Amino acid sequence: MNCALSMRVLLACQIPCCGLMHCLAVDSPQHTAVLPPPIALAAPAATADWPHWRGLDRNDSTTESSGWDGQRWLKDSPSWEANVGLGSTSPLVADGHVYVMGWENGQDRVRCLDARKGRPIWMGSYPCPKHGRYASGDESLYGGVTSTPEWDPTTHLLYTLSCDGDLICWDTDAAGKKAWGFNLYDHFHVKQRPATNVPGSEVRDYGYTTSPFVYGDWLIVEVGANDGCVMAFDKRTGDRRWVSQYRGPAGHTGGLTPITVDSVSCAAILTLRALVVVRMDAGHEGQTAAQYPWESAWGDNILTPTAVGDSVLIGSWHTHRSLCRLRITLHGATRVWDAPDISHVGSPVVQGGFVYIAAGRLSCLDWATGKRVWAGGSYDNGGAVIATGDGKLVVWSDTGRAALVKSARESPAAYTELTRTPRLFGDGSMAWPHPVLADGLMFVKNMAGTLRCFAHAR
Repeated sequence: MNCALSMRVLLACQIPCCGLMHCLAVDSPQHTAVLPPPIALAAPAATADWPHWRGLDRNDSTTESSGWDGQRWLKDSPSWEANVGLGSTSPLVADGHVYVMGWENGQDRVRCLDARKGRPIWMGSYPCPKHGRYASGDESLYGGVTSTPEWDPTTHLLYTLSCDGDLICWDTDAAGKKAWGFNLYDHFHVKQRPATNVPGSEVRDYGYTTSPFVYGDWLIVEVGANDGCVMAFDKRTGDRRWVSQYRGPAGHTGGLTPITVDSVSCAAILTLRALVVVRMDAGHEGQTAAQYPWESAWGDNILTPTAVGDSVLIGSWHTHRSLCRLRITLHGATRVWDAPDISHVGSPVVQGGFVYIAAGRLSCLDWATGKRVWAGGSYDNGGAVIATGDGKLVVWSDTGRAALVKSARESPAAYTELTRTPRLFGDGSMAWPHPVLADGLMFVKNMAGTLRCFAHAR
């Protein structure tokens, strides 16, 4: 999630730990004492930021090198670690900083750290419950923040969304001062998510899990209100600009996905009841370009849609137990293929004509047909995949282990594992939060709130 849930829920659990600094209340005119800015470090040409959910291009593919030198991968010990609070949210890396959230002692805390040293730079906070106000089902398995923050490189504004609907804009150039914010539940009278139409399903509401999405001058958010499931706000002021034609309840995925449909800019959202593709072109803002029914028991459509060309991949572990490729036009969606390979949490990654998805094992599928090319390894339920710029795959397991695997471009006939780490969190705590590659470093986090940074071994 922004994010993750388990067999049925895949969100967060464990016990929050102590913070790094004193807090900043977002409604206060005061803000935290700020440490001197870090010395700027020249980044190698091959490095890339990770400023959004699923990376720079929101698809878990990066120009970043894996760091494999033919014999070694990551150093055995982390370069640094920090305790950032309970939750399944993933970190972001932008301009030499790590932005990360966590919950502890009745507050969400937003932290800015130096990416190479882990040194705290600023922190903001606001009161928030451990679960959203309408939480229903599996509360013992998760808690705290699930939605991954969103970074805008144009304004240097950072956007966060709590499980209880607090949408807040932070000015990172002003030491995390609150620029604007409001509560989605209160502002738009959002109700509890209903049960789905799948026979035998029950109400499941995990609060807000979906990362906001900056597009041009807008911040686009899956709100789930009666007057529009998706809403666009002015990213500088928070004023609402448009609402979606689709009015169904919000889903529980990690983020929205940009897609160009017949030369028109759109966003794909896997909601509680359907994949919805929303237009974003002038004069048609919020109109539905395509809609495809997709419901699962307990409301656990978790995978973020993956868009490639005119197609979108969606899937669910429960009910469907399949991955589905849909071809999208401005007149609707058509199913291209279904595959029985599916993940609990990690969204599919497409690179070089192949689809990769991790759950139990890493599966490689042919993009054109959905047929399995090869499968192998062991990755438990909460897997994630990152395709690197040097043709490798970083495969993450919710047990806190990472493997480096050859892509089908390098190994077309079989699964080939280059190396595998031990558990990077020695206590065995669950690690559903998505890993991040940026600035020549790998950042991993568990749900208890331990964030660790690993450098390449070379």
